[in-house]
Amino acid sequence: MKTPPAPGAKPASRGRRARRFGLYVAAFLAMGLVAVAAMVRFTGRIERAEAPVSAVAAEPAQDAAPVVAPSGLIIPVQGVTARQMVDSWGQARGGGTRAHTGIDIMAPGGSSVLAAAGGRIERVFESGAGGHTIYVRSHDGRWIYYYAHLGAYAPELREGAAVRAGQQIGLVGDTGNAGAGNYHLHFGMSRMAPGERWYAGTPVNPYPLLAGSTATR
Repeated sequence: MKTPPAPGAKPASRGRRARRFGLYVAAFLAMGLVAVAAMVRFTGRIERAEAPVSAVAAEPAQDAAPVVAPSGLIIPVQGVTARQMVDSWGQARGGGTRAHTGIDIMAPGGSSVLAAAGGRIERVFESGAGGHTIYVRSHDGRWIYYYAHLGAYAPELREGAAVRAGQQIGLVGDTGNAGAGNYHLHFGMSRMAPGERWYAGTPVNPYPLLAGSTATR
């Protein structure tokens, strides 16, 4: 015959269950600590692996200031210098059926297109050959400045609006017959006689004026 437990004492089976529960809790906590430590080490490896990417994707450089040629014209693509331009005036186009009456200024797509001189926007035109185009007449009416193959127009650009030299008027693109991915600005200049429309005039090679010539415009 078993001796009955003393008053207030817990049965042996209940004590074993309590000890077992404590062991389970301790084991669970230990597993949690191991998991947290592993995550910390894994996260550290990811951060170290991604560090070079973050460095490459650092804050973008600020746009370069517009380049002013001795002629007084602004090179009409931001970030392009005179030495980077090529004189493509007169080159054969259309399989030799016509000559190039302007110059192509190569630049990454989306680069800012700037007004080469102040004036008034005479025509915003969608051309099969030139794509998105802008014609700006100088304040004295003697010149038309032509910008073609734009990727986009500047916000709120409209015919009749005045523009100042160096003002952004669009973005470099590949519209019209430029060819997909052939990003550049076609820039042309025409000397205008009184009464001539925006599409008329006598084309003049802008390269010497942009590349450093002091020729009188």
